[in-house]
Amino acid sequence: MVHKILFWTGFGVAVRFWQLGIQMLPFFHRKGLWGYPAFGAVGGAFGYWMTQVERKQVAILSERKKILLEKRARRDQRDQKEDKTMGGLDTVEAAATME
Repeated sequence: MVHKILFWTGFGVAVRFWQLGIQMLPFFHRKGLWGYPAFGAVGGAFGYWMTQVERKQVAILSERKKILLEKRARRDQRDQKEDKTMGGLDTVEAAATME
């Protein structure tokens, strides 16, 4: 989590360098030093927000996976019970007898 926040903080600082390069201003001048922490903070806030979104998505996906696995297990149990009631017939014979 921390490495993603640090990445986006660095990205914000890099954007500030890029901005000053496009404007052809010096990278380190007294009146423009406020921009680096500001851009870094915005980038870090975005990184933090993205980690929270990712955490929520992983939780939702893991819950959905759990539900699907339980559903599959119930289906397998139901199929095994049906196989036992058919007396060991294979699926083609079982389908033919059901018609």
